[in-house]
Amino acid sequence: MTPVTSFSGKAVALFGLGGSGLVTALALKAGGAHVVACDDNPAKMAEAQTKGVETGDLRSADWSRFSSLILSPGVPLTHPEPHWSAKLAQAAGVEIIGDIELFCRERAKIAPNAPFIAITGTNGKSTTTALIAHILREAGHDVQMGGNIGTAILSLKPPSERRIHVIECSSFQIDLAPSLAPSIGVLLNITPDHLDRHGTMEEYAAIKERLVAKAAKAILGADDALSRAIIARRPQANTIRVGLTDRDAGSVYAQGSRIIDNRDGRVIEVADLTGIGSLRGDHNAQNAAAAIAIALLSDVDAVAIQRALRSFPGLPHRMEEVARLGEALFINDSKATNADSTEKALASFDNILWILGGKAKDGGITPLKPYFPKVRKAYLIGAASDEFAAILEGAVPYSRTSTMEKAVEQAAHDAAAINAPSVVLLSPACASYDQYPNFEVRGDHFRTLVRALPGINPTRGA
Repeated sequence: MTPVTSFSGKAVALFGLGGSGLVTALALKAGGAHVVACDDNPAKMAEAQTKGVETGDLRSADWSRFSSLILSPGVPLTHPEPHWSAKLAQAAGVEIIGDIELFCRERAKIAPNAPFIAITGTNGKSTTTALIAHILREAGHDVQMGGNIGTAILSLKPPSERRIHVIECSSFQIDLAPSLAPSIGVLLNITPDHLDRHGTMEEYAAIKERLVAKAAKAILGADDALSRAIIARRPQANTIRVGLTDRDAGSVYAQGSRIIDNRDGRVIEVADLTGIGSLRGDHNAQNAAAAIAIALLSDVDAVAIQRALRSFPGLPHRMEEVARLGEALFINDSKATNADSTEKALASFDNILWILGGKAKDGGITPLKPYFPKVRKAYLIGAASDEFAAILEGAVPYSRTSTMEKAVEQAAHDAAAINAPSVVLLSPACASYDQYPNFEVRGDHFRTLVRALPGINPTRGA
């Protein structure tokens, strides 16, 4: 844990006692702060009390005693309207911050030169975060990984000049971290997302830009217009561009499966992604280019980088190889909750048996029509079945399987009948909330069903 000593002696309000919220309350208390915590879920309040955290109804609290409101990143700060706790804090003139900001202030107090790598982007940030941490660990560094990737930042060991923190940041977390100033900031890409929380695309992009605005060095994706606009505003001396399209001096780029270092005008091949299943696809080539740029800045040599790439296991639910059955490869891409994410998977394979559906997002799967010729058959599950069937009609054979069980059973049967290399791909292009509590549970269910098929050959650990 990282005790938040920078708030010692201060009274703070905290709203949101989920995983990161409870850790934050305990870290503040360990650092000497007086915390009054609250949650709309009474069970979360009771759990916090068993951990020794003081709880109370912040609706009736005296806000003049609080220096700050620590807000869970999942709680609305601005849109569609501020949460009631945020309104009370604003009315009292109390700052509203999150756990990333607490870490930043603690780092500034106890170890201002501690290596701190922060990663954001609409897509790919979890894979890039995990890959950076993996490469640096394999090179012998003391690495702490957390943030939006699933481990609360304040549950990690404290910042130190001999320890590297590799932290994934969502736009919600950046919005609550005004002093965010990593030693290296990574912004991979910006495409429409979370507009219900940020109001406009311009505001969403501006929040993403904050992660690199104060960074000592910045790694910036160069493959989308909004990111290129941010590049144009930054000093080029401390910026490295990454991706597929920009190959000029000052970049680390992917050319096919090869990653090329052209930071200073000398074109040097650093790594080759050929045969690395956990990093297939152009989108993962950009992720790898960003991670390799950081490895190069950290003086990791090319041999060590290549070795680490080949041992990288990838992340669950992100084009995860699950198993093989004959010539069919089963891929769990449950994290693909929108068309933009599913596009990456469809572009990476041929002869696809595609399981899709759930709670549809704006635009549905219409943007994916250019990839329909790669799909042998589609299996529709969940609430979007009627909408998606209308789009697929006449272009892709489909079956209304309704449930994951039926989809896996039919796709496996059809794959066996093809008698040629094929891919059974769960890439739903939808949220999971109609049938599952989250994409992780959806992906776990798919994996369990696949591994129960007769004759299956798992390709990852159980």
